[in-house]
Amino acid sequence: MITEIANVIQETAQNVEGVDEIKLAAAHLSALGKLGAGLGAGIGAIGAGMGIGRIGAAANDGIARQPEAAADIRGGSIILAALIEGVSLFAVVVTLLIALG
Repeated sequence: MITEIANVIQETAQNVEGVDEIKLAAAHLSALGKLGAGLGAGIGAIGAGMGIGRIGAAANDGIARQPEAAADIRGGSIILAALIEGVSLFAVVVTLLIALG
């Protein structure tokens, strides 16, 4: 994918007259920054999904071992899942700000 982005930048630079190396380097850095922001958003979402899945698995194990504590375990796992989701949303917002800024 990086090579495709570099090829598009090079083709654009060849079509425009008077493009110097500094502008080309800036275009490369901009493209790589946006690629990194996209990867960051994806990794943040994947990490949140894995974390919430582990919370659910641990909650099910705990409820299976101590059914009388099901309400406490369920409440704690919902709070933890909400906190993880908030961190994931923050990561996506930050990467979007990097990509668009």
